[in-house]
Amino acid sequence: MSVIQSTPPRRRHRLAALGAALALAAVPAVAGTSAEAASCAVTWGSLAKTSAPLVTGRVAAVRAGHHPCYDRLVLDMTGRAPGYDVRYVRTVYTEGGGFPVPLAGGARLAVVVRKGATRIPTMPSVAGYPTFRQVRWAGSFEGYTTIGLGVRARLPFRVFTLVDSVHGTSRLVVDVAHHW
Repeated sequence: MSVIQSTPPRRRHRLAALGAALALAAVPAVAGTSAEAASCAVTWGSLAKTSAPLVTGRVAAVRAGHHPCYDRLVLDMTGRAPGYDVRYVRTVYTEGGGFPVPLAGGARLAVVVRKGATRIPTMPSVAGYPTFRQVRWAGSFEGYTTIGLGVRARLPFRVFTLVDSVHGTSRLVVDVAHHW
């Protein structure tokens, strides 16, 4: 006798529904389905994310990519992983000069890393991205580098660093969800 057959009728319906939900969760997500929406549930929030260390090295490159649930900005750097301050702001300002940096989109993220840059890296094109609208250089001054990120709306985001100790490089990763 199966578990469902030996269960009272009211609970039998709940177990069958749970079994159907588990079977649906095993099916790969297809764009535009409720299965995709469920798999893209995030708990990141939209408050500032910070880390303190100021370390030597420089920002070497900036790149972007998009995934089924979020858009990603990556800052490639030499040396150890830096401190950072990533937050939504009304206006992103240039490092050292304090001039406003205009950005496309309904919200703006100031991505500040505690590393300098000896040259201005090429900013990635984010045309056609679901969440990102524009990436702009905002300058580097006295060991701080700022990148302005225009996004569609004030959406949840996460920030983390990756370290490649073999090559002596690190990355700052900023993921912004497509939906709440």
